[in-house]
Amino acid sequence: MTLVQADQLHRVFRMGRGAEDVTAVNRVSFAIERGESLGLVGESGSGKSTIARILVGLERPDAGALTVGGQDQLARPRGRAARLARARAVQMVFQDPNGSLDRRLSVAETLVRAMRLHGIASTAAEARIRTLALLDRVGLTERHAAARPHELSGGQRQRVAIARALAVEPELLVLDEAVSALDVSVQAQVLDLLSEIRRDTGVGYLFVSHDLAVVEEVCERVLVLYRGTVVEEGPTEQVLSAPQHAYTQLLISSTPGPGWDPERVVRDRITFTQAIALDAL
Repeated sequence: MTLVQADQLHRVFRMGRGAEDVTAVNRVSFAIERGESLGLVGESGSGKSTIARILVGLERPDAGALTVGGQDQLARPRGRAARLARARAVQMVFQDPNGSLDRRLSVAETLVRAMRLHGIASTAAEARIRTLALLDRVGLTERHAAARPHELSGGQRQRVAIARALAVEPELLVLDEAVSALDVSVQAQVLDLLSEIRRDTGVGYLFVSHDLAVVEEVCERVLVLYRGTVVEEGPTEQVLSAPQHAYTQLLISSTPGPGWDPERVVRDRITFTQAIALDAL
């Protein structure tokens, strides 16, 4: 069953003062099934984060349509209840939890505020029970409930950010480079956690990343973006093992690994850039 349906999303940033406008998202269409994890990959400036921000309502497209659970995400919400319902359906986990967590609040206060805002917990006792369950879900304990963000490690802070997103029981989590700031061992733990959460809850993921290895681990399907345009899409294993588009091939060859040749990557990038320039003429 389809959870997210995006059709021909288009977003142009007007630079003004004679500067050339930037097309961040160019007629992008995709769907996410319930419980599915879809990866968005591409280099900086490819439009990944703009699409993520459109999904959670932080950006509005200039054109296109977007539904989540059959509800129009682009129509102006009428009243507070409609705004909260839309926010509850799609939650976002950012790359840097320091920027999204209030350093003045304890972990428990952060989770309780999210639940009460959306009417999830009606009493203090219920809020406490749900808070401890959420902490357990993300691999934290009751001891962490009283801590403030600066008292936690980077991996623990990201687990709190995930718990806060899950606190309102969303249908979709948008994860924007959510593990890229973590060291390798902690990253692996958080990826395992995300896989477990999706398996147990059925929540869908839009997983935004530049790291192909991470996308390969957690996503069934992938969209490859270049300058706001989808250049390739399909099952993750198929796209990454037998890429058809030159840009996808370049992304894969740019990833360090056995037999990696940085000089060849530079040559391939020059060739690709020249080919794109010729096509634009």
